[in-house]
Amino acid sequence: MKFGVVTFPGSNCDEDMVYILQDVMSQSVERLWHKDKDLKNVDCIVLPGGFSYGDYLRSGAIAKLSPIMEQVIKHAQNGGYVIGICNGFQVLTESGLLDGALLHNSSQKFTCKNQELKAANNSSIITKELDLDRTYTIPIAHGEGRFYASDKVVKQLQDNDQILFRYASDEGVVDELNNPNGSVDNIAGIRNKEGNVLGMMPHPERAAADELGNTDGRILIESILKNC
Repeated sequence: MKFGVVTFPGSNCDEDMVYILQDVMSQSVERLWHKDKDLKNVDCIVLPGGFSYGDYLRSGAIAKLSPIMEQVIKHAQNGGYVIGICNGFQVLTESGLLDGALLHNSSQKFTCKNQELKAANNSSIITKELDLDRTYTIPIAHGEGRFYASDKVVKQLQDNDQILFRYASDEGVVDELNNPNGSVDNIAGIRNKEGNVLGMMPHPERAAADELGNTDGRILIESILKNC
């Protein structure tokens, strides 16, 4: 499988993602610059974490206007895979490729820590191989990670199995006490109705190398590779 990892001005997790996909997972990777208009025949585009354009206006609001996003949107509309991690998730909501919005954390503070996630279902490429009875420890690092959508949209996400992950406790309890940013319904990641566009705030690439002492993130990426 051939991945394309996009770099915007302010991206800081692009090289992490390239390393995991290319060196750890042995996949073909193309580095894509935000001004590129050629996706180089990649199968899956990754929008990485960071602070694109300094997060001015709103996180992802300027990045959605980058020349490459026109091609990313076409790729998604044609059924190609697109994955947004953290800032990449914000770019996807700003671009209209995913529902909802990412608002400032309810604490009004930047949050950086390991966080337990619970897969909501096995209906997506990233959750299909996951055990719904356990949690996965995936780092979070964001100041604007509070997922918000109207009650109607949240109901649609629930009914269509579009919710990927929810924040949880070590024991798998999903409640307000184990919600690090105030996201509605403890939502940590979603997909579009078609299933080819995925977004999540936690960073699986930060938990995929043996040297890091945590490889839960690798399980998520392996699920993508197996089911694309």
